Amino acid sequence: MKRVTLAAVTGAHGLKGEVRLKLFTDAADSLRAYSAFDAGGQMLTLQSVRPAGAGAIARFKEVADRSAAEALRGVALTVPREALPALGEGEYYHADLIGLPVVTPDGDSVGAVLTVENFGAGDVIDVALPNGKSFMAPMHAVTAESDRLIIDPVFIP
Repeated sequence: MKRVTLAAVTGAHGLKGEVRLKLFTDAADSLRAYSAFDAGGQMLTLQSVRPAGAGAIARFKEVADRSAAEALRGVALTVPREALPALGEGEYYHADLIGLPVVTPDGDSVGAVLTVENFGAGDVIDVALPNGKSFMAPMHAVTAESDRLIIDPVFIP
């Protein structure tokens, strides 16, 4: 089963078991759509979440004190891919692009998607080449199909 990381615990907040989160979603409120998260093999039940700067502060039923919260530092909070909301036409989840083959408009293989990054100006794909190297290209340079990405040849090194 494919899992998607929605947040990561960056540390404890206060003495009563709250944790600070780094978000991989648009907003802290989006975490409320999920009642539980897999945290490194341990299931955590979300009790509350609120925005805090660029991240969030959350409380989980299973985390009773600061020591338990600190023990979660660095742990990713994941959900099954199937639990994510359906997407509209032309939308995609980064997790769905990882591993997809990248081809030219003629169908020639270029490589495969390693990661999808966003440094503030839009999504960028990192493409692994067969020779072990990789290159980055803006997402606007590709056309996403269900089973592959077609890249504008001008972006291929």
